[in-house]
Amino acid sequence: MTHAVSETWTLPWRGLGLSSNLSVADVPQPYRLLDESPGLFDYVEYSAPLSLEESKAHASLFPEMWRRRQDVPVLFHPVHLNLWGPALEPVQALKDLDAHARAVESPWVGNDVGWWHVDGQPFPGYLYFTPPFNEAGLEACVSHALHVQQHLSVPLALENPAVLARRGQWHVLDFMAKLHARTGAPLLLDLGHLLSHQLSAGLPLQTGLDGFPLDQVIELHIAGGVVTRRGPRSFYVDDHTQPVREELFDLLASLIPRCPSLRAVTFEGDGHPPEVARMSLRRLRQLVPAGARPPLTWRVPAAVAAVPPLTEDSQPWALFDAGYAAAPAASVEDEAGTLADQDFRLAVVAEVLDRDWPLTRLLLAGTREGLAAFTGSKEYRKLFDSVARTPGQSFASWAMRRLRESPDEGASAALTLEMLLPSLFTRRVPAPAGAGGVDGGRAGRVASRGPVRAGPFRPSRAPAPHGPCVGVWHVGAVRPGFAEPGGAQARPGALVLRRAAQGGRTGGDVGAPGLG
Repeated sequence: MTHAVSETWTLPWRGLGLSSNLSVADVPQPYRLLDESPGLFDYVEYSAPLSLEESKAHASLFPEMWRRRQDVPVLFHPVHLNLWGPALEPVQALKDLDAHARAVESPWVGNDVGWWHVDGQPFPGYLYFTPPFNEAGLEACVSHALHVQQHLSVPLALENPAVLARRGQWHVLDFMAKLHARTGAPLLLDLGHLLSHQLSAGLPLQTGLDGFPLDQVIELHIAGGVVTRRGPRSFYVDDHTQPVREELFDLLASLIPRCPSLRAVTFEGDGHPPEVARMSLRRLRQLVPAGARPPLTWRVPAAVAAVPPLTEDSQPWALFDAGYAAAPAASVEDEAGTLADQDFRLAVVAEVLDRDWPLTRLLLAGTREGLAAFTGSKEYRKLFDSVARTPGQSFASWAMRRLRESPDEGASAALTLEMLLPSLFTRRVPAPAGAGGVDGGRAGRVASRGPVRAGPFRPSRAPAPHGPCVGVWHVGAVRPGFAEPGGAQARPGALVLRRAAQGGRTGGDVGAPGLG
């Protein structure tokens, strides 16, 4: 237990911050934005794996963050940190988290209260499962939070989770207040997540705030999202690439004066064009003026000394099965909300699969029912038995079994092609004798036009770091690619097939759309 070195923590004023995944491929790039507009914000809150070494290896902006952290301080917002679920975090993972936080001088770490991964294997899209807001869910989250805090030398700030399905009899703010009372942990209030609960429950945005311990809130999050409808219900999808809704700006303005322990306001602007992020940050700067403020002393909670045993009374695996359509939505509380949750999860799984298996996914799992057949399968469940396994590998295993049971020549050909393509991408393919490039090849041969760029096909909201693969393949009579030479890019989730006539001339295009 590392926290017992001191009875109190000192929490500095951080001010206004911008979130980042520390990738040069993402927008906005926080340090470039700050160089162009000095004083626009005060700190960077970044998401990364628990391990410092793993973060250094995968976060391309980590060296710049490390070099500039004295002038631009950071908050570490970890991923892969379970605060609910069937198993507590391994002690070594928490030691890695603590070492990471101390190395970058993050005065606290905050995370959404949810089930993020199984033995290190994250749910696709990092779509965690929200606990039920009842006594069983509270007891499980208390065990998780105290277990994590027991191995940290900085405070763990508990963030209210996003909500689609309503489970349990309590309001999310009542649940978080009870969790704070049992753990003594400070609170991180995410305004978009609060809106998601209120919409799902059909409540006004301000409901529950009057009795909530706002004096225990040390950080506020504001981000973009979209409101969708499923039947008579409205749901808020927490999508940081979208604009921030006006009611959230208004809510933030009303809450800042009511949070006397507030240390930081983070704009989660991932995916916003720089000029849009700049406008939002200037608006937020009016609410969080630049300048120093005195530090805050926070007492280490006495509850950390005793971690209650974890049980599965809150039924996390039942919610997993319902969330991925392995069990009927009616098998758990809030059938309509569970169906909305399934919609979101299945769409994310489709996007993940379309990076490597766009044709096979379209042919075998191109509908909601087809995707649900995969996510409800034994192959998908086995994905969470091994961190070394990927969703694509699980899908390929499922597809092969499906085709053994119900042969389909077209789907079999697509699966074979997509299993072959990654190995072709890893090497330069010599052109056939007498061929000058793709268009000079003969049908039934493979030719390359210069060196071939490594990497799988992958749809994205933004172009891949090295650009889309354009017309470099000629396999038999079909050439796959993401864009036409003129630069028109296929829509996300789509693969453009250019039919090549004998002699290599290109015929018409056939679009293979993503999940409708």
